[in-house]
Parts: sequence; structure tokens; C-alpha cells
Amino acid sequence: MGLSFGTDLKGKVAVVTGAGGVLCGMFSKTLAEAGAKVAVLDLNEEAASAVAAEITAAGHIAKAYKTNVLERTSLEEVHAKVLAELGPCDILVNGAGGNNAKANTDKEYFELGDIEADTKSFFDLEQSGVEFVFNLNFLGTLLPCQIFAKDMIGREGCNILNISSMNAFTPLTKIPAYSGAKAAISNFTQWLAVHFSKVGIRVNAMAPGFFVTKQNEKLLFNEDGTPTARTAKILAATPMGRFGDAEELNGALLFLLNNDAAGFITGVVLPVDGGFSAYSGV
Repeated sequence: MGLSFGTDLKGKVAVVTGAGGVLCGMFSKTLAEAGAKVAVLDLNEEAASAVAAEITAAGHIAKAYKTNVLERTSLEEVHAKVLAELGPCDILVNGAGGNNAKANTDKEYFELGDIEADTKSFFDLEQSGVEFVFNLNFLGTLLPCQIFAKDMIGREGCNILNISSMNAFTPLTKIPAYSGAKAAISNFTQWLAVHFSKVGIRVNAMAPGFFVTKQNEKLLFNEDGTPTARTAKILAATPMGRFGDAEELNGALLFLLNNDAAGFITGVVLPVDGGFSAYSGV
């Protein structure tokens, strides 16, 4: 890739949750290329191991750890291993998250007759699904901060980077739990930035616009590869008229973690969205 944007992370230990996925796997590789030793955390051990193997094959340092970000015991056990094998955490990227169909409505707008109809309306959302989505995104960020940020106290140049979303600015239709959870991430980022400001820990977030991942590709493309109606609406509302390329998130990642370039920046949520959040539709 060769895109470090002048960010030198040599001697740093970076912990990335959700690192078995497309975007956070890429973040892990980018941080390693910038010189960090990377702890690749994911519930899917096989996916985490594949990312770590790719990093080490490129001559960098990474180790994979199976981790459940919703279980404090799991996080504490992994934290102990990271401390022993890589060292104390300097950078925490909270990328674990996602949505679940149980927390989605079938339609964008509620209409008369939907309660009786064979459709999942707002009134049919399952509590367990809503709790899972909210917990995965919000608690799945808060708990890793509680465990790994303790390493950062009293040490210079430490950073927490959370992953918010366009949903946090304006909620998307059909996915109320995910939208609410990401709004909570943005708010928590600001809160934590203030809370840690006296001990030198910067806390920021990036808010990706629309990127094609394994989680959303079925919403964006039909089985034959043609774009869905939802894709047409997304692109019509994105002034740049396309989906983002995953690599286009690297600049925001490395900038926000660069203590020389962004040393006075904390508590921000940076959109990387092709203009989506700026466009009113008119």
C-alpha cells in the first residue's frame, strides 16, 4: 500500500477490535505498515488469524486473539496476553460492531394496515435483536475502552479511535437500533475525550459513509450483481456519486492517530462519506 501519510507508529502497540472484517482488517494492516505492533482481535478466530498472517508475511508484527467484546472476562484475558506478548496498548481502534436483521423493519415508512399485514413493522421489532445490536456497537466499544485504556494512563501519545457512522448524523430507514447505537458512539466519543483530556489520551472517531462490505453487500446488490433500489438512493444522496474504496479511510485513520499532525484534536467525529452528510437532497 505504501500510504503512511507521514505517520510513524514504531514502538506503538495498536489493538484493533473487529479486525477480522474487511475495514478493520485493512486498518490492522495499515497500522502495521506504519510501524505498530498490532493485536488483531475478533470473535472469529480464523478471520483474525488470516489478517495477522498477512501482516507477518509482509514483514510486520501482529498477533491474533479470539475476543468477545461483550464479555469483560474475555477482554481481560486477551488484555493480559497482549501485555505479555506485545506490550501495553498505545492505540485502541474500536471497530467491532454491526447490525442484525431482527432489529430491522421491512419497510421504510409505516402505513395503515401494516400491523395486520405480513410485514415486520416497528411494532414487531424483537427486543432481543435491538438489545444485541445496541450492545454490540455501544457496549462493544465501552468495555474495550475500560480494559485497554488503563494502559494509556500516564503515558504520552496514546489514542482511542472509535468507528461511528453516517447513521449517527441522520438515521437511515429500516435500521433504528443500529442508527441509535452509532449515535451513541459519537456521543460517547465526545464524552470520553473530555473525561480523558487531563491525562493526555486523545479520543476521536471516524464516520464512514457507504463502503461495500460483507455485512451490507446483500442490501446493496442483487444476487446477479445489479444494484438494489437502496443502492440507487444512496448514490443519489452522495454528491461524489459512488461508494467509497476501503483504502480511502486510511488517511483519516492515520491523521487522527498522528500526534504531530492532530495533537490538538480530540472529541471529533470525522465523516469520510463523499459528501453524504453535507447534502440536503436539493
